[in-house]
Amino acid sequence: MVPDLLLCLSFGYAAALKPTCLSAQFRRPGDYIIGGLFPFGMDTVNLTARSEPTLITCERLFVDGLIWALGMKFAIDQINNSTSLLPGVKLGYDMYDTCFEPVAALQPSLLFLTQNGTTGIGVLCNYTDYQPRVTAVIGPHKSDLCLVTAKLFSFLLIPQVSYGASSEKLSNTELYPSFYRTVPSDKNLVEAVALLLNEFGWNWIATIGSDDEYGRGAQGLFLSIAGNHSICIAFEGLIPRDLADPKAKTQLEDTIQLINKTKVNIIVLFAFSQAAQALLEHSIRMGLSEKVWIGTEAWMLSDITASIPNIQSIGTVLGFIMKAGTVPGFQRYVADLLTSVQQDKFCQESREFNHLMNSDMMDTHCKHCDHISLHDISSVLSHSQIQPVYVAVYSVAYALHRALGCTHQACPKASVRSWQLLHFMNTLPFKVNGQSFRFDQSHSTNTGYKLILWSWKNGTLTYLPVGDYEEFLYINKSQIQFHTADQKEPTSECFTHCKPGQFRQIKGFHLCCYDCTDCPENTFWSTKDSSTCTPCLEHQWAPVQSTQCYDRSERYLFWDEPLTIALLTLMSITVSLTCLTAALFLKNLETPLVQASGGKLNLFALFMLTLLCLSCCLYIGKPSNNLCMLQQIVYALCLNGCFSTFFIKSLEITLVTEFPRCAHTFLYWVTQRRAWLLVALCLLTECLLCFCYLCLGPDNLLSDYKSLPTEVLLVCNTESWFAFALMHGCNGCLAFVCFLCTFMVQTSGKKYNIARGITFAILIYFIIWIFFVAIFATLKTVFRSVTQIGTILTTSLGILGTYYIPKCYIILFKPDLNTVDYFQNSLREEPEEDSQ
Repeated sequence: MVPDLLLCLSFGYAAALKPTCLSAQFRRPGDYIIGGLFPFGMDTVNLTARSEPTLITCERLFVDGLIWALGMKFAIDQINNSTSLLPGVKLGYDMYDTCFEPVAALQPSLLFLTQNGTTGIGVLCNYTDYQPRVTAVIGPHKSDLCLVTAKLFSFLLIPQVSYGASSEKLSNTELYPSFYRTVPSDKNLVEAVALLLNEFGWNWIATIGSDDEYGRGAQGLFLSIAGNHSICIAFEGLIPRDLADPKAKTQLEDTIQLINKTKVNIIVLFAFSQAAQALLEHSIRMGLSEKVWIGTEAWMLSDITASIPNIQSIGTVLGFIMKAGTVPGFQRYVADLLTSVQQDKFCQESREFNHLMNSDMMDTHCKHCDHISLHDISSVLSHSQIQPVYVAVYSVAYALHRALGCTHQACPKASVRSWQLLHFMNTLPFKVNGQSFRFDQSHSTNTGYKLILWSWKNGTLTYLPVGDYEEFLYINKSQIQFHTADQKEPTSECFTHCKPGQFRQIKGFHLCCYDCTDCPENTFWSTKDSSTCTPCLEHQWAPVQSTQCYDRSERYLFWDEPLTIALLTLMSITVSLTCLTAALFLKNLETPLVQASGGKLNLFALFMLTLLCLSCCLYIGKPSNNLCMLQQIVYALCLNGCFSTFFIKSLEITLVTEFPRCAHTFLYWVTQRRAWLLVALCLLTECLLCFCYLCLGPDNLLSDYKSLPTEVLLVCNTESWFAFALMHGCNGCLAFVCFLCTFMVQTSGKKYNIARGITFAILIYFIIWIFFVAIFATLKTVFRSVTQIGTILTTSLGILGTYYIPKCYIILFKPDLNTVDYFQNSLREEPEEDSQ
């Protein structure tokens, strides 16, 4: 094939000095006419200054458009020569120039809508039997042209198959029911681009689009998914539509300057060749540093961009083109055709065919085509994507085959309306050169993409395949040589990918630029929202940089922890001392010392102290509401029982020392059996106050989730400090009265001062309670229970050490002092001595 093409190329170049009749090759009569809309030219003349609806012409030939049109002609000629697809049926074609402009595409589109054999469009109530000039339309190439023409053709339900329009808007089959395309939607393309950027870790990029439906649509789609792929857009811009406008130059220069300011290394460009050419030329002229340009088929395969002077200096060009197979025989067909159009006989026959197509109508307006040789189009011909056009023609042919009910031998002579083809195009697959095609629900075909690299060797550009994309992206990175000094991939990052357990903390004015920050304690990172850390539930906790929460364990004073064992040991010692003291007092109950200290009241006080010490066990283990209430009540009652005996002894001392004349009258009420009535009265008063405490607000169980980082602290919470003060205030009052009655009592050196023991016991109680209240009110840890146990034990030890242990010492080691004279008489004789 290549030697034949080169041979034809040499002859064609030599013979291209005189005009040909190539422009007459785009119209042929037939049983069914297929319309064609192709961009033969570009650069429309004075479109902005157009004040009358005159004919629109183009200044320059667009070679790709010419080759696409030849691809349609080739496919129809092939079908007409086939004996199996449409045997006995001849397809005709009528192709026109669109100049890449919607207004230029409207005139031939209206011609296609005219009633067959006329130049008028019938205005009818029902178009079911209306026969337009064409059975189907191939093209146009650009999305913005299709958005205009598709609405016209959809009105009459004329099948329109585009070979290049990729806008996602055209996927709306409700608005464009008769529109089809043999290329994928831009939605697939931008997904591939996003995956490519992710693969190389490029998340700080610029994106530029041409100011047309393709550029704006593809850029908009890309921006909509960029965030989901963790891609940050540093700059987004549009290339002006009218490049001849003086303002366009300024706008392009501003775009290049802004790209420089953002310091991005990656630029994604969604544009057609003319717009891409303008941007790249300005980039080279303004000295833009080498970048990685992510391109698309719309400009990457164009000779217009590849032939820009010094184009190699822009950096690395990497992008996606549609996967398209080769069309066997096409290049040879073009070479033969360009040879034939130079022959007078062939040209005369072509003009006669055109005459049969109503020569009074508009022509193709491709006058530039008559001055083209094979040499002029050979470079484009070698890599131009012909298959989409080729497949588009065959899709119509196969639909017509089914609508007519053709067999492999013949097609019945029947009349088929354009709208009747839609059913067969929607439902049935078709094969072209052994490859199966089918329109999906959005009337598109998706053959996937090839990832290609612009590879320069000795000034020659080759398109090097380095990967592909269908459902997944595959890249052969070993084949990619970047523009960097070491040919390794450049970096372009606004952020690093956060580790699990880190959230994105936005920095600067770019919302997608962020630092990675560890999630703090008691929060976790969720894949649903990577920009914040989600707080754990109240009963859960999490460490720093966590991806999940854990249930909190319960924390209270456990029986088996060392501190508890130490406290229980101290409690056992205290209980043992109390019991030994009680046993010693019981044994020496009738001795003067025990009688002077209170007699049997001492045994009751020691019993209450024992119960007070044993109440420490209420503070160990898992607390409950009942235990919390019981703790304070037991403490208050046991202490009250002990202090009530001190109270009775203090009253006795006061009567003897301060009111000796009344002593004999009132001592009867504070001694002997009547003393027990006072004890009972004190306990009854305390019981009433405990009842008030229960009514006003007893302590209750509180689950504290804030004090400890990983545990829930179970503590007894004071619901009402007033009730707490009321209940314990009674004991405080008793202690205060005892202190007032005893702290000033004096005795001679020969007498034992019983009041001093009570005074010191009460002083220790007050000191302990000052510290206890201060600590208890503020402490919110497990040490709150430890504080209460410590208060109980130190109070008990203080009372034992100041009041009972000295007496035990006398009983055990100074029995000679345990006399009536040393104890009982001391209180009564001292005032008499003072009175003398």
